[in-house]
Amino acid sequence: MTAKRFADLFLAAALALPAVGLLVVLYAVAIVAHGRPVFYHGERMRAPGRTFRLVKLRTMTACPIGEQRVLGGDLRHRVTPFGGWLRRTRLDELPQLWNVVRGDMSFVGPRPPLQRFVEAAPEAYAEVLRNRPGITGLATVMVCTREERLLANCGTPAETDALYLRRCLPVKLRIDRIYARRRSLGLDAYVIYLTIARVVPLPGRRAGRLWHDARRPVRLAGREATTSSGGVPGAISSPSLVSVARPQLSRNARLK
Repeated sequence: MTAKRFADLFLAAALALPAVGLLVVLYAVAIVAHGRPVFYHGERMRAPGRTFRLVKLRTMTACPIGEQRVLGGDLRHRVTPFGGWLRRTRLDELPQLWNVVRGDMSFVGPRPPLQRFVEAAPEAYAEVLRNRPGITGLATVMVCTREERLLANCGTPAETDALYLRRCLPVKLRIDRIYARRRSLGLDAYVIYLTIARVVPLPGRRAGRLWHDARRPVRLAGREATTSSGGVPGAISSPSLVSVARPQLSRNARLK
């Protein structure tokens, strides 16, 4: 057993009783707020070619069976008021403690991707998914707010997927690769601190020293990234070929 796995199990055991108590309360409120089912189960990638069932508290009106999409502006109307609060506080992730205990996930790591995104960037995910996916991660705390702002203006599923592939995924993969190279229990503790800081105002909510490493091109679908004027990512040339550029990120971007 690695030190990281031991830390995951130790933290899961320490949080078990308060988490179960809080989950019972959230379950009861969810029943009243938007009814059953309370939990959402989605297929995610633990490693290339290996899937698992991720569990969350449901935050949206019931979706068709098998539908798994990135949350863009086209889906905002389906987020319930209680579901929106769960997302802002990240309490919708609470049931993933079970995924941690099972060994599917860690507390900190790359967020588990959908299969179609792994297929879009197989080389990058082959490196990123050497680590267990996490409930939170370095990419999550660094670009989540920016990603939400970008995707909020999308009006269709195709537009959401295209923008996510072109503007969001390359940056997240670069940061996940930074995490893979620098992974340590100390960094994990800092990521957890930054995650809490998204909900509770805390000092030191900056991670700017890592931004410069996130400015290199990422290979997607077998092609190298391209740069257009001003560092703005290029357009998608075909459904299976994604052209991306060096994301121009503020080194001291404040995490909100």
